[in-house]
Amino acid sequence: MRHYHHPDSVRAAESPLIAALPDGALMRRAAYGLAGVCARELADRTGGTSGRRVTLLVGSGDNGGDALFAGAFLRRRGVAVEAVLLAPDRAHAAGLRALTRAGGRVVTAPSRPDLVVDGIVGISGRGALRPEAAELVDGIAAPIVAADTPSGVDVETGVVHGPAVTAAVTVAFGALKPVHALAPARCGRVELIDIGLALPPDRSARELRAYDDADLAALWPVPGPADDKYSLGVLGVVAGGATYPGAAVLATGAAIRATSGMVRYAGTARAAVLAAWPETVASDDVADAGRVQAWAAGPGMGVDAAAADRLARVLDQDLPTVLDADALTLLAEHPGLLAGRTAPTVLTPHAGEFARLVGPAGNDRVAAARDAARELDATVLLKGHVTVIAAPDGTVVADTAGSSWAATPGSGDVLTGLVGKLLASGLAPLDAAACGARVHGLAAARAADGAPTHAAAISAAVPSVVRTVLPD
Repeated sequence: MRHYHHPDSVRAAESPLIAALPDGALMRRAAYGLAGVCARELADRTGGTSGRRVTLLVGSGDNGGDALFAGAFLRRRGVAVEAVLLAPDRAHAAGLRALTRAGGRVVTAPSRPDLVVDGIVGISGRGALRPEAAELVDGIAAPIVAADTPSGVDVETGVVHGPAVTAAVTVAFGALKPVHALAPARCGRVELIDIGLALPPDRSARELRAYDDADLAALWPVPGPADDKYSLGVLGVVAGGATYPGAAVLATGAAIRATSGMVRYAGTARAAVLAAWPETVASDDVADAGRVQAWAAGPGMGVDAAAADRLARVLDQDLPTVLDADALTLLAEHPGLLAGRTAPTVLTPHAGEFARLVGPAGNDRVAAARDAARELDATVLLKGHVTVIAAPDGTVVADTAGSSWAATPGSGDVLTGLVGKLLASGLAPLDAAACGARVHGLAAARAADGAPTHAAAISAAVPSVVRTVLPD
């Protein structure tokens, strides 16, 4: 699992290290790592470092010092280094001396560099780039390597309020920060370098975390020698209807592909489901579905009185349940449907559904999801390019496997089936939502393979993704 630490936690961890080390040693560690990444980037892009040109964009803070010291290290590798000082009177003095002694130059504008280092602002920076910095960045054609975080992007939320850096690579110093998960398009590839920080996982509400393939391998349900079709969890699916029978087919199919346990379908798209998935145990009504360990409800089920009645009967069973699409619309209209439930509930809204439930998410999607989870006493999976999953206790997970290719009709139905099946298999709601979202994102990327895809192909890719992450 990856942990993304709040800037205050990072600063607190730096303080004793700074006090214990010689003056400037921690900055030089960061700069050495930054220089190493820049050298590799130059070699990969241009075939070498000798004679290549690097421009440093240097602000007045410690990130400017990191960039200047990195420039001095690069000069020793034969790189021509120039620095544009955005605040000449407040540039880091020791870093500037190191650069000029190594043969680096101070200039007023970049001169066709092969690579640019963003050292404008660091984790204390707030707001968009100032006009002078914005003009410089706007005129750059070379790839940018950001020192710790891309300047102009909010470190805690990943929000951009105006001009900001778009990096090809971001070099994280000592710890990952929330921006590295929440703004992948701005950060580019993130490389974490060790500078000696002692930063254990922060269990407070300020920490963001992300599941990785090791978490999937540890949590994904795998049948043992004593298992059968019931012991891996039976999921009940309430989805689809005369208007959207495909939603039932997609949600049911994803659940079948997620694990080897049974899936029961209860709804009015029974014929379509059985035609596509004959192994499904299907009925026309929730009352006739039989025994299940969890429910997945909502995709294409409709929002009329009959659909509201079906949803109420599902929720009255007080079993782990994931709700999506029409179920969320019904829940917004009838919030009392969740009253009295003690079993876990997972809600999977997109931005519009989220707004109907609790109001617009706004710029800070982490805070919005966390507040909604507490208010609704449910695990909230807020869909997006970076999906944010919040538990009622304040824990927040970012899905870093998200893919824009997943933004296609029916994709959410597939996710509902995946999360529901994991709930039925006994996973905790946060684990089910996070693992389901990660496999869904990986499956979307695999199905697309760099080109448009569709929901059925995303579902079809699920077994191969699971096969890849599970140990042999």
